[in-house]
Amino acid sequence: MWQNCIIFFLSEDLHSSLYFVNASLQEVVFASTLGTHVPCPAAAVPPATLHWYLATGEESYNVPGIRHVHPNGTLQIFHFPPSSFSKVIHDNTYYCTAENLSGKIRSQDVHIKAGARFLITSTGALYILDVQKEDELFNYRCMTRHRYTSETRQSNSARLFVPDPSNSAPAILDGFEKREVMASHRVELPCKASGHPAPKYRWLKNNRPLEPDSRFRQSVTGLLIERAQPGDIGSYVCEVWNSYGNAEVVGRLTVKEPLKVVVSPRKVKGSVGSQVSLTCSVTGSDEYELSWYRNGDKISTGANVRMNGINKENLVMDGMAKSDAGVYQCFARKGKMSAQDFVQVILEDGTPKILSAFSEKVVSPNELVSLMCHVKGTPQPAVTWTLDDDVVVKDSRHRIGHSITAEGNVVSYLNISHTQVRDSGVYRCTCNNSAGTVSYQARINVRGPADIRPMKNLTAIAGWDMYIHCHVIGYPYYSIKWFKNSNLLPFNDRQRAFENNGTLKLLNVQKELDEGEYSCHVLVQPQLIKNQSVHITVKVPPFIQPFEFPRYSIGHRVFVPCVVRSGDLPISITWEKDGKPINASLGVTIDNIDFTSSLRISNLQRIHNGTYTCIAQNDAAVVKYQSQLIVRVPPRFKVQPQDQDGIYGKSVILNCSADGEPRPTIEWKYSKGAGVPQFQPIALNSGFRVQLLGNGSLLIKHVLEEDAGYYLCKVSNDVGADVSKSMYLNVKIPAMITSYPNNSLATKGEKIEMSCKAHGEKPIMVRWEKEVEKEKQSHMINEDMWRHTISLKIGDEVISTLQIYPTMREDSGFYSCHAINSYGEDRGILQLTVQEPPEPPKVEIREVKERTIALRWTMGFDGNSPITGYDIECKNKTDTWERARRTRDVSPTLNQATIIELHPSSTYNIRMFAKNHIGDSEPSNELTVTTDEADPEGPPQDVTLEAISSQSIKVTWKAPQKHLQNGVIRGYQVCHREHSLNGSHQFICISIEATGETESLSLNNLKKFREYEVVVQASNSAGPGPASSEVRATTMEDVPSRAPEKVVAIAASPESISLSWQTPPREALNGVLQGFRIIYWANLPDGELGEIRNVTTQKTPLELEGLEKYTNYSIQVLAFTRAGDGVRSDQIYIRTKEDVPGPPGGVKAAAASSSVVYVSWLPPLKLNGVIRKYTVFCSSSYPTVVSEFEVAPDEFLHRIHNLSRNRKYSIWVMAVTAAGRGNSSDIITVEPLAKAPAKILTFSGTVTTPWMRDVVLPCRAVGDPPPAIKWLKESGSLAPAVIDGRRSIHGNGSFVIKTVKAEDSGYYTCVASNNWGSDEITLNLQVQVPPDQPRLTVTKTTITSITVSWIPGDNGGSSIRGYILQYSEDNSEKWGSISISPSERSYRLENLNCGTWYKFTLTAQNAVGPGRISEIIEAKTHGKEPQFSKEQELFTSINATSVKLNLIGWNDGGCPITSFTLEYRPMDSPMWTKAKRTSLTKSYNLLDLQEATWYELQMKVYNSAGLAEKRVKFATLSYDGSTIPPLVKTAVKDPVKKSNNEGMKMMVTISCILVGMVLLFVLLMVLRRRRREQRLKRLRDAKSLAEMLMSKNTRPSDTMNKQQQTLRMHIDIPRAQLLIEERDTMETVDDRSTVLLTDNDFGETAKQKSATVTHSVHYQSLSQATGPLVDVSDVRPGTSKSSLSNPTSRRTAKAGPAARNRYASQWTLNRPHPPVSSHTLSTDWRLGTPRVAGSVDKESDSYSVSPSQDTDRARSSMVSTESASSTYEELARAYEHAKMEEQLRHAKFTITECFISDTSSEQMTAGTNDYTDSLTSSTPSESGICRFTASPPKPQDVCRVINMAVPKAHRPGGELVHLPPYLRMDFLLNRGVSGASREVAMGQACLEPQKMRSLKRPALLEPTPMEVPTSRDVQQWQAGTASTLPQREAGSDLAQAAKISTSQESLLDSRGHLKQNNNPYAKSYTLV
Repeated sequence: MWQNCIIFFLSEDLHSSLYFVNASLQEVVFASTLGTHVPCPAAAVPPATLHWYLATGEESYNVPGIRHVHPNGTLQIFHFPPSSFSKVIHDNTYYCTAENLSGKIRSQDVHIKAGARFLITSTGALYILDVQKEDELFNYRCMTRHRYTSETRQSNSARLFVPDPSNSAPAILDGFEKREVMASHRVELPCKASGHPAPKYRWLKNNRPLEPDSRFRQSVTGLLIERAQPGDIGSYVCEVWNSYGNAEVVGRLTVKEPLKVVVSPRKVKGSVGSQVSLTCSVTGSDEYELSWYRNGDKISTGANVRMNGINKENLVMDGMAKSDAGVYQCFARKGKMSAQDFVQVILEDGTPKILSAFSEKVVSPNELVSLMCHVKGTPQPAVTWTLDDDVVVKDSRHRIGHSITAEGNVVSYLNISHTQVRDSGVYRCTCNNSAGTVSYQARINVRGPADIRPMKNLTAIAGWDMYIHCHVIGYPYYSIKWFKNSNLLPFNDRQRAFENNGTLKLLNVQKELDEGEYSCHVLVQPQLIKNQSVHITVKVPPFIQPFEFPRYSIGHRVFVPCVVRSGDLPISITWEKDGKPINASLGVTIDNIDFTSSLRISNLQRIHNGTYTCIAQNDAAVVKYQSQLIVRVPPRFKVQPQDQDGIYGKSVILNCSADGEPRPTIEWKYSKGAGVPQFQPIALNSGFRVQLLGNGSLLIKHVLEEDAGYYLCKVSNDVGADVSKSMYLNVKIPAMITSYPNNSLATKGEKIEMSCKAHGEKPIMVRWEKEVEKEKQSHMINEDMWRHTISLKIGDEVISTLQIYPTMREDSGFYSCHAINSYGEDRGILQLTVQEPPEPPKVEIREVKERTIALRWTMGFDGNSPITGYDIECKNKTDTWERARRTRDVSPTLNQATIIELHPSSTYNIRMFAKNHIGDSEPSNELTVTTDEADPEGPPQDVTLEAISSQSIKVTWKAPQKHLQNGVIRGYQVCHREHSLNGSHQFICISIEATGETESLSLNNLKKFREYEVVVQASNSAGPGPASSEVRATTMEDVPSRAPEKVVAIAASPESISLSWQTPPREALNGVLQGFRIIYWANLPDGELGEIRNVTTQKTPLELEGLEKYTNYSIQVLAFTRAGDGVRSDQIYIRTKEDVPGPPGGVKAAAASSSVVYVSWLPPLKLNGVIRKYTVFCSSSYPTVVSEFEVAPDEFLHRIHNLSRNRKYSIWVMAVTAAGRGNSSDIITVEPLAKAPAKILTFSGTVTTPWMRDVVLPCRAVGDPPPAIKWLKESGSLAPAVIDGRRSIHGNGSFVIKTVKAEDSGYYTCVASNNWGSDEITLNLQVQVPPDQPRLTVTKTTITSITVSWIPGDNGGSSIRGYILQYSEDNSEKWGSISISPSERSYRLENLNCGTWYKFTLTAQNAVGPGRISEIIEAKTHGKEPQFSKEQELFTSINATSVKLNLIGWNDGGCPITSFTLEYRPMDSPMWTKAKRTSLTKSYNLLDLQEATWYELQMKVYNSAGLAEKRVKFATLSYDGSTIPPLVKTAVKDPVKKSNNEGMKMMVTISCILVGMVLLFVLLMVLRRRRREQRLKRLRDAKSLAEMLMSKNTRPSDTMNKQQQTLRMHIDIPRAQLLIEERDTMETVDDRSTVLLTDNDFGETAKQKSATVTHSVHYQSLSQATGPLVDVSDVRPGTSKSSLSNPTSRRTAKAGPAARNRYASQWTLNRPHPPVSSHTLSTDWRLGTPRVAGSVDKESDSYSVSPSQDTDRARSSMVSTESASSTYEELARAYEHAKMEEQLRHAKFTITECFISDTSSEQMTAGTNDYTDSLTSSTPSESGICRFTASPPKPQDVCRVINMAVPKAHRPGGELVHLPPYLRMDFLLNRGVSGASREVAMGQACLEPQKMRSLKRPALLEPTPMEVPTSRDVQQWQAGTASTLPQREAGSDLAQAAKISTSQESLLDSRGHLKQNNNPYAKSYTLV
């Protein structure tokens, strides 16, 4: 096609122009072996200058032999081999320009592409373009794959014969006659012809040249049409011609449009009862089937449904019901095509709704009254008016009218002029339309004498409800009452009398009880009553006894009765069938007798099927009952199966059909073979070869041989006997080739056999043929050919074998095996290939470069075996071929190769071999080549990326391959950039020096969750090499770093809040947004927090529902990713809307005298707003008068006076908010009395108060005379409440407790009584305490962040208000604090130092205040100190005056290096020279050194994790480059002197050895003695302590008898652990509270009856002036695993609020019976008490630990108030350490020395027990430190020393752990000081934070007796049987402290409290 588009340019020369030719030229595809010529599609007059350009704007320049632009504007692309393909030249977009005086124009883009020579068409044909001679060397085979089964098959192979070209006319290779395509799809019209010269093509459509269209493109194989359209339909002609003739292809293209359906209108919105019309438009075909569906169910025509149009395309529906709403679909079907469209029909509820109406009113006579009803509905409703159920009649005084508003609503009016008394009554407006009915009524009262309208007698239906109205006219009237038989109604629960409107309701009317006369009495005046009567008649409706039809078959007799079991007579009974009267032709007989009717059928037939209805009717109602009759018919054959024959591979149908009722099922069974049938079911499926047709016949699509056999057709329907019939299918098999080799290979000169197997009905004849390629025909092979032999073997199959021997090259070709019998013929094609070694290739030189030689070769005959490869040999010219370099197995697809890695300017010999499976060819011709000179080159490899954090990626790579390095790799450049689609980001490059084969680099400070591209480039001394390919990795996902923005909350209703927000910016999400989490909680009026809830959603906005009314809510919003929750938004506060309140929580009323009543109430449980007032109602009967009293909102008691004596009053209370009155309370009745019994107006309930405050328990009582008040408290049983200085009873009866404590919790009972009665209430007092410590853990650490999580502890009875997280860097005393929301359970600290230890504590806060601090935990950010790699050498080079250092070996340890220092000095000089260096690079040169000198080098590298240091020694070289001797030099010049010196050395050596041995022996003896002495010291100390404990080990008790106990003692020496054990069981004291056990703690072994004696030691809890409370009980190293792993083991049971005794801590020693107990005192002082029946676990707190010997885990150890040590060495260290503490710098130290004597033969015994332990020693007693006390500064200086340093625990490496200032235990013991003395001691400033929190001590818990054993005498240990510890030195400030002796004074008083006279600021260290 040619199109001329001419553009004229107006100029002086009117004949100038520029125009386009062949404007449709857009693509040129050519063969690489031919090249192409492309003319410029632009021209001009006068001639223009033509230029070609690439699409990029670059001018197309000439490339010799590749591309050339001719002067006439033609662009020529030369032919080229595939290896020379260049995308820039051979596959690119070009355009040309034409320019002359008129101007310059540009052509459209032309894509020029070198196409592949092999193309496969859509029909499977193979096109070979530009056929080459070598194309005939290959075999061609077509392979297909089944689309569904994936089965693959391949055709026989074929060979291509390529003769020399000869002139010929075009011959059509591929064409078409008919093509079908769906609209918008792609189609190809094939047209390809052969001929020489190459033919040309032209396309015509409908005998006209094809019009230009961008959708049409001439391809190599035909005409390609994109996006076919209906306009493309027509007849197409492809004209083909060359200089020797022409040809054409004629075909028709059909474009099929898909069906398209459109339903209109698109939106349908109607109302119930309206009409809906839909239209379905179908395009794409004129013939189709159309159907309508509603909600998936097919629509059929009916009374209200019509379908109009030729194809029922119009759907009209009248009287739409609510159920008719939904989705309506229109389906169009044609053949296998279908289409649909749908619309949604929305039906609004058209039921009338009254929008506004008149209200009840009182009018005067002759006053005008106007009543209005405003109603909406669809269709418009009609309004009727009634007065007392009678229709209002229009007259001169009654006017009725209506109007229609703009919205289509109806406004109806009733106007009454000159009203009269008879106009009084209930007016009702009734609104009715087809959708429903609604009514409204109200009473209009006309002033005047009251009367009753006459009433008509009524009829009621038994079992139904009945309303009787008493219509009263006139106003006012006082009451309306109903009577029956002079009895006031109601008198049973089925009667309801509505006094306000005069209606009487009878429920479930009963004939015997409710029938009769009813009288309405109206009190019109105080002494005047008017009445009217009405008679009620009750009628009973019929009731049909249920019946049903049993199962019947044809011919059966049927009798079914219908009995009316109850109902008024007379009753008429009729029958219907299927909703219609029974036709007489059915032969159904009906008999009616009184109240029964029967239906009889004598001969049941199929026409009797149906639903039968019995209808009973009397004067009361019509009742129906129905049942279905089903007639069953046994099955019978319509078509029976008969024997049949089937042909193998063809289809066959086995006929069988039957009928019956219900419809029978047909089952086929099969028995293989002709033997005795053994039928088995056949698996049927529509997708398989065997199918069951709809009529019951069996279809076998492809008959197989194994299908032969018996087939059984079985028919059944569960009625009568099944019927069945069998038949036999005989399968006939045509001749088939079942097996033959597709391809056979033979080696030249060997024997080959080819076999062919045939199967089918005998006889079978087989023959062989060979195809002669040149003659294009086949010749039959005879046995008389001298090299061919044919053999035949007959069995189940016929096997024919063709043998050829010897084989020759000409035997190659195609052979066919033919099998023939009476039923068919089959053929198998075999290919024989005779193979031999190939001929050698012909080699030539293609190109020679610096280090490479390029070869090209031409292959000869391949020996009929594919070339498997080539071997190339290359050797130096002087070498032999045995030493040649061999390149083996070069790909057979190549015809050229390049020999690489050659040396420059070297001469090589080259030769080649070709190989196939048979063998190698002879060597090719030999080439001699000399290479040019070379430059190095090289790239990297194995670049991998690993995301190690959300901001770091680790890059790892290996050095380039050796053969590509071309030198030593000196360094690398690592470039990275953020990935983008357009690559807009710039690379950021980092240069590093090479260190080895594998390199790595961490890219830090990247963006979170961003994809990065990284390339690595290697370089050597010659320059950089190629970069690696881009590798991508994404940094790890992180939590969002910003909170959702613009969080807005709006109170939508009293119970809902509407919430909206904006998603954080994408760059702040740091991951894939998973959704949003909304955290909200209620801020309750009492200051508590409601339950913290969270809601997860995917989008905004969100409605929070189910909220509390008029409640202030705190709301936070966060976004979360897979990494976790992001930053929470700031709290916003919103209050739900106000609503009416709920009823008061309770109401009480009590008489105070004969005329006064007191009323009390509780505020509503649901306030729902601000209570504005309370309204108290008081009502009395006869007459009914209701009085209202308004009470202020803050008062809950009201006095009502002037009441009548002995008269009952009803009282109730309502609360009022701005929204209105709330619900009424319960109505209570009260009677004023002169002798009023005592009543309490206060309510029972719960009183909650924070601890340490004053609380009042109210008890307001009334009575006559005034009652007396008494308070009781429940403690096991009710007992009078304790009255003391803190507890008192107020004059008004209230119980006042000052400074309430935890032990005050409990149930209190107030009893009020007087002469006439008593009353009582119970109040539950709950004392709130600070919250328990949270459980803090570390969940995640990174280089710069640590995430901590926690589990809250008990909230102390008050909601958690928030948390304070405190953290400190290790080795720092500066602590930071962070306030955290109460809803959070984790927190992430950012911007921390890398590789640094941090300490964390957490404190919870509630309304009472901050709770106990959590245990201190420690965590370390990732990273470590720098290290120097052992694999790296430090010195790169050393000469006489300089040294080059290799600093690559320094690794930063994961934390960036912050500083680096380098110093050096000569070994004989003390002065260090510091190098001028501030940063660490890869290398450094030390210059100006002294030659031949030894130096010492010191390097220090710092990062945030620590310091690394490296010291080495080196020596510079001499001036001549030689090394110098080592540092140690011994030079002896005189031989005689040398020998004397050597003799002297030997003598000195021997003497030293002897002296050393003696000293070693003495040292061992000293060490042994000292060790033994230390051991004895521990023994003596433990022995003394044991005697002290065992001497007084019981407490006296009034209820206990003396009994003898047998004990024994065991001492564990290594831990100095004391074990006191009785016979059966053992307990270990495992309490960390370090409290000295003294005489008073264990008591004396006196008389004892209880089986369990509990010894409790109480001490007061810690309170901190500043900072949180401290509990170090769970953090000390050495803590038992059980206590750590189960933090809740101490609080598994709680006894309500009274059990919250965390702040009255204790540990307990239990001694169960039998008398078995043990107490262990060790460095872990915590008592683990076994639980016994009835015991209750109580929380135990400890505030002391002892130094652990496990120094490796001592990170968490705390300084305690008292520390215990198991050895004297540790105690001595503690003493020295204490003296170094800053806050103890001016302290006074008191030392107690223990003198312990030991007797060598002394034994310790316990009574008469046989178990004894002996302690023997032969050394005298020694003195040592047993205890020392350090007294810090005076109390007035406490505030000043708060920030002083604290003792430091040791780390393994000597590193110190700094603890925060508030962890000092100085304040522990001050808990025992009274409030007044404490204020004096600590100073007012320090006590300021504690004013609201008094530090009282809870009472000591009493021991619990468990069992009373038999009495037994107990022999007590005598204190004199063992040595004792002397008392402390007198005269010190601590003279009254505890003393270690049998009579030492305890630190605790008798109640277990710390004594007040002890120094509260002393630290004591005790040896245990």
